Amino acid sequence: MTSDMAFECLFVSRDAGLFRTLARILRNLSITINLCVSPEKAFDALGQGSTDLVVIDWEGEESSEFLRKLWMKGKWKKPTVVAILPSESRMPGAHVVIKKPVTAEAGEKSFRDAYSRMLIDYRRHVRHAVMLPVMASCEDGRTTALTVVDIGDGGVGISTQETFLIGDILSFRLLLPGARREVLVNVRVLWTRDYGRIGCEFVRIPPVDLIVLHDWLKERSRVKKPLVE
Repeated sequence: MTSDMAFECLFVSRDAGLFRTLARILRNLSITINLCVSPEKAFDALGQGSTDLVVIDWEGEESSEFLRKLWMKGKWKKPTVVAILPSESRMPGAHVVIKKPVTAEAGEKSFRDAYSRMLIDYRRHVRHAVMLPVMASCEDGRTTALTVVDIGDGGVGISTQETFLIGDILSFRLLLPGARREVLVNVRVLWTRDYGRIGCEFVRIPPVDLIVLHDWLKERSRVKKPLVE
């Protein structure tokens, strides 16, 4: 995303008329646009920003190769893909398909669907940097000091001098900056690194604490408001 938290789109098309029709819709959704006229060059353009949406005007084999490379790319967060096709047939690798010729009405509906998916995906993957020292309880009864360095909808990142194994369960209380109360979380270790970093997923959070956490995350996961509903 850009510094003002607007979603970013890579628009792959040689059709100036199609671009004019859809660019207005994208801008009304507060989505910035990077235009690329060739599927062959589009893959390189992905590395120039934080692409949240790819719109591709289908050109057969070139477009298929672009999508194949996109999904093989070693990036943990993949963009939402909108494919513009001569028919309404399903396209592997595309989340939304728009049939040609594209009308403004069809484009608005399709991009509203794509926007909703992007928003959910963004909130699921975004991580908020924190630096919170906590005392964690382990399954074997040990208590250990560690630091929560980031938090998101699915879990936390931890820094620690202790050794943990994948699958270990930890529980601790967090007082998030600006939150009205502490939250109690139980997490499972998903991965470890040699330099003391650990990635964990949430296993259980009491319902009241979950509301506090979700409110805190929502407040910090704001994107630029669309010009239209």
